[in-house]
Amino acid sequence: MDSWKRARGILDGAGIPPERLARVRPLSGGTYNTVEELVLTDGSRCVLKTAPDAPGLRYESRLLVSEAEFYRRAEEAGVPAPRLLALDDDNTTLLMTACPGTPWDGSLTEAEQAGLRTELGGQVAALHRVTGPAFGYPSGALGPLAADWRTAFTGMLDAVLDDARRFEARLPRPTAEIDRGLRAAYDALDEVTVPALVHFDLWRGNVLVERPAERERSAESVRPADPVRIGGLIDGERMLWGDPLADFVSLALLGNIRNDEAFLAGYREAGGRTGFDPPALLRLALYRAYLYLIMLVETVPRKMGEDALRWREEEVAPQLVGALDEIREATS
Repeated sequence: MDSWKRARGILDGAGIPPERLARVRPLSGGTYNTVEELVLTDGSRCVLKTAPDAPGLRYESRLLVSEAEFYRRAEEAGVPAPRLLALDDDNTTLLMTACPGTPWDGSLTEAEQAGLRTELGGQVAALHRVTGPAFGYPSGALGPLAADWRTAFTGMLDAVLDDARRFEARLPRPTAEIDRGLRAAYDALDEVTVPALVHFDLWRGNVLVERPAERERSAESVRPADPVRIGGLIDGERMLWGDPLADFVSLALLGNIRNDEAFLAGYREAGGRTGFDPPALLRLALYRAYLYLIMLVETVPRKMGEDALRWREEEVAPQLVGALDEIREATS
């Protein structure tokens, strides 16, 4: 009843008659916020996100502010994503429309995946054409936006290393050594002069895939052979204004975006620039290190189980070491 009453109040605040609420159910898959689906009497669906009270990493403060900004800007870019309905005054509850489709999984054929990667490349290029007022997290979690990317991004790295010390996270190398290794690549950040929209969490779980059978259609308008397509890009809570290259890390999580020919073809066809010169490769190594530091440090405040810890130590920690070694070899 508490969940039902709260959902009705949030709908009312968003200008949706609360008597239209037909069902509330929790959604799985989130790793930080609480997520619920609200089904209305006409069959339409909304998604309600609520921020936790538990301690988290410094950048995770006011995450829903960044997510709301992502959905506003994705709509501006013409990219499929939830539409913002309401963000409460204390920035702890976000209401949005639901997108069609289900998270990208292993049931797709190679041809279907290649088509989706090409489509995704075009959508990411469209996002990257959207520019912001300055660099950093729009949430203000780490302070005001910065005039230059070097100041913003090095502040992000400093924050996650501070979190590592605060939570006594298990890292493959001492934090002081990691800090020194990262600083060797900081000059490469000066090449970024335009703050672009970066989702920063576009692994496959945050890409909804709409299959033909899931669409509202008439038999005349859609053939059985019609391809799968992207229904929406979700979970924009880690959105930032920065270097478009930063998106290539989660897009090729634990891998190398340069091997993703279908994505890069779609990205370039839509006007995205994908040069991988030495400074760009140094920046990619910095962004990989940042993401993998987050993935390792967050295990402590989230109190992850042994299986999750083991996977991150066996799969993620070596990726962090690889990024640090890549920086050392390129700058020595």
